[in-house]
Parts: sequence; C-alpha cells; structure tokens
Amino acid sequence: MTRLTCIALTCGALALSACSELSSEKGVDRGPDSKDLLDLQAGIWVDPNGCDHWIIDDGLEGYLSARLDRNTGKPVCSGVAAPTQTVGDFKGGGTQIIGDPF
Repeated sequence: MTRLTCIALTCGALALSACSELSSEKGVDRGPDSKDLLDLQAGIWVDPNGCDHWIIDDGLEGYLSARLDRNTGKPVCSGVAAPTQTVGDFKGGGTQIIGDPF
C-alpha cells in the first residue's frame, strides 16, 4: 500500500466519523429558522405504491419519513389519498421570514 493510499484512507475514515456525530439527533432542526420538529404539523404523502409517509415543510427545509406500524414495523398503506397525493396541513410550520411561495 502506498503512502498516498494510506493518507487517503485515513482522511476518508476521519470524514465519515465526523458525519456520524452530526446525524445522531434526527429530531432536531438545525436551520436558521430552527424549531422543535415536534411543534410542526405533519401531513401524509402517499407514494406510488400506495403507502403513507409523514411529510413536513417548514419553509426552508422539508422532512419525509415512512409511516410505520408501531407493532410490526411494516409500512402503513391506509388509502387516505390517491398515490403521489398529499393530505393535511404539512406546510403549517412555514415562517413569515422564509415562507413557502408555492
């Protein structure tokens, strides 16, 4: 193994270790208009397969997470809307400073 390869591998390992530390808290909004994600209103987006996903739009950032059954961990496919459609006030977290133009 050459010296350059060792340096590249070391730098890559350090970069990956830094990333894991940043992503440890998934429920924290770190943007300039940061707020607790539990205070935001979620809607439901239905994927092309008919399964539900939680969706939040706070103006600057957006969040999407699969809706899973608490007991089985399987995706929830409730039929609440047609595939690729959304329901609910998921843009309720938008701010006056950074509103959503759409």
